[in-house]
Amino acid sequence: MRIGQKDFNLENHCYVMGILNVTPDSFSDGGKWNGLDQALRHTEQMLADGMDVVDIGGESTRPGYTKISDQEEIDRVVPVIEAVKARFDVPISLDTYKAGVAKAGVEAGADLINDIWGCKYEPKIADVIADSGVACVLMHNKKKAEYQDYLKDVVKELGESVAIAKAAGVADDRIILDPGIGFGKTYENNLELTYHVDALKELGYPILLGTSRKSMIGLALDLPVDQREEGTLVTTVIGVLKGCCFVRVHDVKANKRAIRMTEALMGREE
Repeated sequence: MRIGQKDFNLENHCYVMGILNVTPDSFSDGGKWNGLDQALRHTEQMLADGMDVVDIGGESTRPGYTKISDQEEIDRVVPVIEAVKARFDVPISLDTYKAGVAKAGVEAGADLINDIWGCKYEPKIADVIADSGVACVLMHNKKKAEYQDYLKDVVKELGESVAIAKAAGVADDRIILDPGIGFGKTYENNLELTYHVDALKELGYPILLGTSRKSMIGLALDLPVDQREEGTLVTTVIGVLKGCCFVRVHDVKANKRAIRMTEALMGREE
């Protein structure tokens, strides 16, 4: 898969998507990187630590988050996208579910749209993705954790997102799937889906796993958000073993090392 100017070998390697929240209220790092200088310094550090893709988000999606307007989100992310594009050679992902924000982000230089609603909140976002030719991450999400047959339902509902994207003209080689850990799921649901994330392989697309510092880890270990790195690393190792092609994380260096060690044990050393 090609994202921006980079080619990704998704058959034999798992890549790191580093999180850059330019928000005042994200659940674990709100306000740390929402100034342009701070955002650029953090991007530089994550690149030094081994980041492969930077994921820029302008609206917190933590539990109980406050939705902001398209224009406010655009005002937060576009200057950062432009500055990162100008200074660094790294593919840029834009974390948004809004078609207008996605369009502005792509025009500013985003190479991938990471949609936490899998084209279901604003289906027009699929047209933006198709028209621009950028890659996309389609995440599973729903308002209530209500399921008949949990794993099968997640696969089915993600398949619906794929259908929306493909109907708009998004090519198969532009699609990545995310199980949506922490979104529309109970604690037990999150544990089960993380361990059985390879169930998504049925759909035939690369998988991104995003568990970094999430409540599942806090609940399992009884730890606050700033002490969940080890728990995140375990989920990253599970993700690699289950065939995930990307992990979306806050702590790039540690997760990069965990991936390299796991892949070495699997005989996948570069």
